[in-house]
Amino acid sequence: MRVYLPATVAMLRDLVDTGEFRPVGGTAFALTPALRESYAAGDTEELEYAAMLDAARASIRLLAAELGTDDKAMPRRAVVSVDVDDVKLRPDLDFSVVKVSGPVPLELVAAIHLDTSEAEDAVRAAAEVIDEADLGDPDAEFTLGSAEDHELAWYARQELPFLLDLM
Repeated sequence: MRVYLPATVAMLRDLVDTGEFRPVGGTAFALTPALRESYAAGDTEELEYAAMLDAARASIRLLAAELGTDDKAMPRRAVVSVDVDDVKLRPDLDFSVVKVSGPVPLELVAAIHLDTSEAEDAVRAAAEVIDEADLGDPDAEFTLGSAEDHELAWYARQELPFLLDLM
């Protein structure tokens, strides 16, 4: 199953250094039966994209914590796409949420999705208000939407070390 793991740039660096990705709490996002049922229309590609966007929003939550404690943290959403078989559906958490057990080896990574530098200001602002957006604040939701208006760039697994060197 293709799953989308929310990440940060620091987590991507750890992936390259250790050869495995450790998803926080095992949390990932995927095209689940519950996600498919929640949409009136949409093909597989569109619904997988929706799951990836859920992971990108979760990345903002990770960034909120990281930016609060690390002055060198990069305000860019990151999503790691992987193909794994050992997933547990968690529709009690949200339609696209799944749990993976343990770290994911680098060789299972299909792609990396990452914000470009143009998104940094919007992502930083979104990280500052993510909790308020979760509680329904319309201004915070607007700020979050500004970050989500930026498309994530796609990179092959093999490109990741070079990409991180350029950052």
